[in-house]
Amino acid sequence: MAANTGAASDSRRPLIGAGVLGFALGGFIDGILLHQVLQWHHLLSLVEGERFRDLRVQILADGLFHVLMYAIALAGLWLLWRSRREITGTRADIRIIAAALLGFGIWQVVDVVGFHWLAGIHRIRVDVPNPLLWDIGWLIVFAVPSLSAGWWLMQHPGPGGPAGRLTRVTPAALAALTLVAGPVAALPPSGATTSIVVFRSGLGSTQAFAAVAEAGGRVIWSSRAGDVLAVDLDGASARELYKNGALLVSTSLLGVGCLAWSKP
Repeated sequence: MAANTGAASDSRRPLIGAGVLGFALGGFIDGILLHQVLQWHHLLSLVEGERFRDLRVQILADGLFHVLMYAIALAGLWLLWRSRREITGTRADIRIIAAALLGFGIWQVVDVVGFHWLAGIHRIRVDVPNPLLWDIGWLIVFAVPSLSAGWWLMQHPGPGGPAGRLTRVTPAALAALTLVAGPVAALPPSGATTSIVVFRSGLGSTQAFAAVAEAGGRVIWSSRAGDVLAVDLDGASARELYKNGALLVSTSLLGVGCLAWSKP
């Protein structure tokens, strides 16, 4: 009995790793699609307080959200790697896919129920008259199909047997997909020349505007305090901005480009 229990536990380890990766992948897709491409919300869009109206705070929260997803993805990769010898059976690839789908669907439920309805920090869309309909629609489109498919595949994995080539390739493909999704969340849109430049506190709008002019850029939007600027940097020098008080320039290596998705 103890041996059977140990074997069952071993067979579940790669599924847990795949589920964690699916969960992280759901978070990455959320950040890429909703935070950046569609720009329907920030992580803290509905949090009350003047502090949270600051674009820097909103973008920082989105960045910390991505860091958390990276940490979860790394945990899933570690679990999958540690349990790679337990991935056996001719249909083990199906179970790996099923676990990833379940993890992806669970993220959607956690996000909508936990962050939207219980915590109330944002909704799928914060600029519509009835955000509840968008939340429910998101669950129907993304959560229900992935949870249903994952559950069905987990219940019908097929016969056992020695692991084949597809069984070995599937975990690697899932890991690769997750590793690609993370950096994509930080890429700027194709052909973008507009960057968000964050200057150090206390620099002043006059010096910030002068720094942009010296770097060869053109200001197209400014925060009220003048410390966060949307700048057309086509052909301009981000290095000059850093030399003159910039803390973050979205198209530089430091910023990894993610702020370039923000609409002025």
